[in-house]
Amino acid sequence: MKLWDGRFKEKTDPSMERFSASIHFDWLLFKQDIEGSKAHAEMLERIGILTKEEMDAIITGLERIKDEIEKGTFIFSESLEDIHMHIESRLIEMIGDVGRKLHTGRSRNDQVSLDMRMFVRERLGEIEQNLQDLLRIIIDRAEREKDAIMPGYTHMQRAQVVTFSHYIMAYYSMLKRDMERIKDIRKSLNILPLGSGAIAGSTIPLDREYVKERLGFDDISANSMDSISDRDFCLDTVYSMAMIMLHLSRLSEDMIIFSTQEFSFIGLPDSLCTGSSLMPHKKNPDSLELIRGKASRVIGDLFSLFTLLKGLPMTYNRDMQEDKEPLFHALDTVKQSLCIMGLCIRDMVINRERMADAVYNSYMPAVEMTEYLVLKGIPFRDAHAIVGRMVKECEEKGIPLYKMNMEEMRRFSPIFSNEVYDYIEPVNILKNRKTRGAASFDEVERLIEREKDYLNSF
Repeated sequence: MKLWDGRFKEKTDPSMERFSASIHFDWLLFKQDIEGSKAHAEMLERIGILTKEEMDAIITGLERIKDEIEKGTFIFSESLEDIHMHIESRLIEMIGDVGRKLHTGRSRNDQVSLDMRMFVRERLGEIEQNLQDLLRIIIDRAEREKDAIMPGYTHMQRAQVVTFSHYIMAYYSMLKRDMERIKDIRKSLNILPLGSGAIAGSTIPLDREYVKERLGFDDISANSMDSISDRDFCLDTVYSMAMIMLHLSRLSEDMIIFSTQEFSFIGLPDSLCTGSSLMPHKKNPDSLELIRGKASRVIGDLFSLFTLLKGLPMTYNRDMQEDKEPLFHALDTVKQSLCIMGLCIRDMVINRERMADAVYNSYMPAVEMTEYLVLKGIPFRDAHAIVGRMVKECEEKGIPLYKMNMEEMRRFSPIFSNEVYDYIEPVNILKNRKTRGAASFDEVERLIEREKDYLNSF
């Protein structure tokens, strides 16, 4: 029997039941639905709708249902559509007519909004912890590799010397922003919708303040129509998940490239790679390729929600049932991806010699040679042109800048003296950089210590 059967003469067509059922994915909300229902029952007892005995029977029944679902003995049916109807129907089956009182003063509209907010709040808390764990792994790796030098790239061309620590801490900064974004979303979504009813609230004097405190919300929704139709928190959440996956995908791309034989800057852990069914020598970075691939699906989840919501009239529409699958998928994918990335960064091997060789066999010190001339009084554009011509000659001779002798250098400018060799030595470059936030040994050390304090504050 449907909970709305009083209005209809005909039974729901079985095809419609299958088409409209969401239980195959929204059963994940069962804990939140039960917890919200318990709080609602307690509130109904406080305002005199339920007796103490009725409330106790309802709460005991809800706990039994939770136990059945957790043990796998609960029977799900497409005819009951969603998790809310399943729980209510089973409760009535267990305790009789008392169970019919539970839905007093609420609608599935505000009930599902409540469940989803509680679910997202919990999952975002878990992902925030996953991000903290990954940030700690990055900090630990950065501290271990802070004297390892490598090329920094722009346009995938060697640009300037950096440390591996400075490089990996760039991703730390991205993921830290992601974590702060999640904190903001958890705060903004923590508004209680229950009590809004289907659209306009209730003539029953519901104690929303009690439910707010009981379920750990920060505030009560101010407009019942907005409250039950609002899915901004879903968009915010999936956007934040898409940003995390974007950052993880970029890091994956770097590590895939750096682990190739052509680069050989890093070696990926065997436990995260696979082989080839044909080529015995292959070691494929499948874990990172999967992160890169899964990022596209999470970005798709975001656009799925945007297109789902963009044309809906006020207030609740059944289209909104389709918000859960992209939301659940995005949250689950990010949780798994953060774990895999943590294992990769923790266990990968850094080939310091190979990275240092790439630094010394390059023209990257041309930037610092230009700055050397500037500090001697030559205008920057003139200095830039001088060093550009020097690089061109070195390329023709097949030598790096530091192999050009002083006599050759002075053909380009009489300003040069032997001190320039120390000035453009890569390790000295990393010692001499002055700007805050730069790729220098001192700045990397300062940032690591600051961020260790930040993570220790949690």
